[in-house]
Amino acid sequence: MEKQKTNLGPLLIIIAACFWGSMGIFVRKLESYGFSAIQIVSIRLTLAALLFCLVQLIVDRSGFKLALRDIPLFLGLGFGSILFFTICYFSAITIMPLSTAAILLYTSPIWIMLMSAIFFHEKLNAQKLIALLLAFSGCVLVSGISGNGITLFGLLIGLGSGFGYGLYSILGTIALRRYSPYTVTTYTFLFAGLGSWFICKPGDMISHFAQAPNLPLLIGFCILTALITAVIPFLTYTLGLRTVEASKAGIIATLEPVVATIIGILCFSEMLTVLSALGIILVLSAVVVLNFTSRARCHQNKHNSTALP
Repeated sequence: MEKQKTNLGPLLIIIAACFWGSMGIFVRKLESYGFSAIQIVSIRLTLAALLFCLVQLIVDRSGFKLALRDIPLFLGLGFGSILFFTICYFSAITIMPLSTAAILLYTSPIWIMLMSAIFFHEKLNAQKLIALLLAFSGCVLVSGISGNGITLFGLLIGLGSGFGYGLYSILGTIALRRYSPYTVTTYTFLFAGLGSWFICKPGDMISHFAQAPNLPLLIGFCILTALITAVIPFLTYTLGLRTVEASKAGIIATLEPVVATIIGILCFSEMLTVLSALGIILVLSAVVVLNFTSRARCHQNKHNSTALP
């Protein structure tokens, strides 16, 4: 049974990455209604918070209980991670090439690996370092990084997005020691959604809803956006963190830009270059390296246990 849990962890992280990779479809559609990037973030976070509350009510109502001493932890998850990295990322997009912003966001596995070594004493073994190098190199090739248009401020907020993104794995791992994945995601998005309303210009956002030619259709699409790009991936990622080390989870999640690239090709007729194809292979190789290591270790442990008298 324990082996099954261990094997399901990476799969849950992969599922999360696939759903996150579809975000471009929903963002482009909502932009056509006149919503700004920050307003799309607020819509996504707020509706996700409501959906997570509904899930919590169905699964376990007692999960709404939160110790006062843990409020700073969930403030860190909501404000310091989800809201902070999203603001940094969307701000970076406005002042530098999208590919550059994406690469700075995907410095997150590096931050996760460093923070995991400090807080969880995870070992920086050769397999992790090789997988990290493969994943980051693959992200660079997939995104087609360009050095044009980068300022010191842009570099800092870009790195900030990667740090905030990675912080979810660290704080989420700590929170999972005290609460269920449903409680962790529910309160994370409640705080993040609440914080987003201070920066999204609510009056302007509401006017876009009022002017929509088909309001029920727009509301339905917004709910679908929250479900596909937030509720399902963050829940599966958080569930995956129960059996996957934070540093490994961060590397596996780099599948997201690969999925985004494939969706761009299939849905928006974007071209697949030789470098992008090579980048996809490198990222997939990183995931294989991590899972091969895990399976080899499980096999070795099983062999050692059967060899005992």
